[in-house]
Order: sequence, then structure tokens, then C-alpha cells
Amino acid sequence: MSKRELGSRRDAAKIDDGYNSNYDRLVKIFTKLALQGMGAAKLQRAVELINPHLYTVEERIREQAKAFDPAIEGYFQYACGGGGKRLRPILTLLSGAATGIVCTSHIDLAVIVELIHLATLVHDDIMDGADIRRDQATVNAKWGNTLSVLLGDCLFAHALQLAAAFPNNAICRRIAHAAKEVCSGEIIQTQRRFDLNLTIAEYFQVIEMKTAALFAVAAELGAFISEASPEVITAMKAYGLKLGTAYQIYDDCLDIAGTEEKAGKSLGSDLRKGKLTLPVLYLLQMVEPAEHHRYSEVLLRANEDELDGLGEEVVRRGALRRAVETTKRLVVEAQSELLRLPVNKYSLAMQDIGDFLSNIVDQFDVAA
Repeated sequence: MSKRELGSRRDAAKIDDGYNSNYDRLVKIFTKLALQGMGAAKLQRAVELINPHLYTVEERIREQAKAFDPAIEGYFQYACGGGGKRLRPILTLLSGAATGIVCTSHIDLAVIVELIHLATLVHDDIMDGADIRRDQATVNAKWGNTLSVLLGDCLFAHALQLAAAFPNNAICRRIAHAAKEVCSGEIIQTQRRFDLNLTIAEYFQVIEMKTAALFAVAAELGAFISEASPEVITAMKAYGLKLGTAYQIYDDCLDIAGTEEKAGKSLGSDLRKGKLTLPVLYLLQMVEPAEHHRYSEVLLRANEDELDGLGEEVVRRGALRRAVETTKRLVVEAQSELLRLPVNKYSLAMQDIGDFLSNIVDQFDVAA
């Protein structure tokens, strides 16, 4: 065997190790919130299909730090290196593979949507006063709010700069629109904090903007880059929108009924910060006027002990279970969009992602 062949094999072994460690990290992140063994096999099948591409995405995200001044590079690496679930890149890659062949543009798109997502997390943690994210100190807990705001801005700006490099301007416009939707949704949610007149329809509008918009653009443009038919591209956008909405409701349930040890991030901030999420809105909808008034007063006072009691009522009265059922219904609606795709291992993997979300949200139904 020549030295060149031996070197190539060693390089391949390094890459394989990267694939395996990357997969193990993703499974660990997801399954620590799931009941033992629940849906892990489905997640494993889905991630293994695209793991080589996902590894490339991870490498590309880390490489982006070099685009910044050395004085900023360390902050960027810290914000991007916490080991997130990478759900949006996963959807990008699966969508591209289900409708064609994954190419460099899919990798670029996956990096961009994840950077936009990371920017929103940096800003969210500031607004929520969160201290922990992905089992480590948040950027704001480590360096303060001022620097964190600017770092989030840098992440947004860099993502849009990367998007501008696509030869098809329609892709850049669609990404910019999604970023605007995310920011607009966050503004509206902040504006409506402690607003007891918030309706369930308005809640859905907010989470479709602030969370589901990035899921939608990831799945939609994954198919667009693969030159899928307009019908399929529309179906992928709808799939992402519904799956992203379901994921946000799951996250809202987690904030009420989860534990920080399992979640790896600060919880309980929604009620403290006056965010009326779906489980709470369901509770207010189902109670008598006198109880509605009492719960409203608790929400407005934002006393931590009283809010803990309110969270217990959300579980006891069945409002949490109703939110779980809504999540699972949205997953089924998302999966129905996949019927417009060719049946292959990648479209089946997208079905598995939905099944996994349904499985992990079931833990709250058991708790209720």
C-alpha cells in the first residue's frame, strides 16, 4: 500500500470518527428528553442517512468564525459550539435528499439557517434572563447583555451575507423574508407579554413567525435547490411550517413540565416573563370566570411560588394534555404533506422525525 493510499485511509477514518461522534451527540441531545428508548431508533435512522453531510455542516459552521476579527472570533465560537440539535440543518438536508441530490448549496443553506437560529437564541436568552443553554452558561450570563446583543446581530448579518452569495436571488430573498418573520414574531411576542387578551389564534400566529418560519424555509429551499416541482416545494414549506409549530408547542410544554437537568437549559421563564403559551391559554379557556380572574391575577403578579402552583394547575386540569394532543395533531398534518414527495428513504426519514417529536412530547402526557 502506498503512503498516499495509507494517508487517504487515515483521513477517511478521521471523517468516520467525526460522523459517529456527531451522530452520538445529536442522539444524546434528543434522547435525554425522551422516555427510555422512545423513538430513538427512528431518530437514528433519520440522522444516519445524512450524517456525512451534517458533519460537513458542523465543520462549515466552525469555519465561519474565521470571517470575523480575531477579537470577536472566540465569542462566535462559543455561541456556535454548544452542540445544538441542528434540527433545521437536518430538515434542509433531508428535504434536499428526498427531492434530489444533496449538493454544496444545500450545505450552504443548512449553515445559514442554523446561524440565524443561533442568533435568535442569543437574543432570546437576553430577553428571558436565561443562565443556561445547552448545558453551558449563556452568552449573556458569561459576558453580559450588551456584548450579547451585538453578537446576535453579527450572527444575523453574517448569515445574510452568506445568503447573498447564492447565484439565484430568489433563495436570498426567501431567507431574508424568513429572518424578518422570526424577528417580527419575537417583537410581537414581547409586545404581548402579560396580555390576557391574547387569543389562541394570535398565539399560533406568533409561533409560526418566530419558530416555524425557519423550519419552513429550511424544508422549502431544500426542495427548491433540488429543482423539485412547485407542488413539492409548496408541500415541503407546509411540512416545515407545521412541524416547526408543533416543535414550539413541545418547547412550551417543556418550559412548564420539564426539568432543567434533562433539558440542559433554563426553564420556567415563560410564565415569569409573562409569555402566555398554549398550555396556559388552554387552562384560561376551560375554567369558570372566577378562576379565570384568579389565574389572571397570578400571571400579572408573576410571583414565583404562585406561578409554580399555576403550572401544577395546567397539568392537573388537563391543559397540558390538550397541548400535547395539539402537538401530535400538527405532526400528523405535517406528515400528510410528505405524500406529495417520492417515496424514498429520505422522505421516510422525514416521517420518522415527526414520529420522534410525537414520542418525546408524549412524556408530558404521561406526566399529566
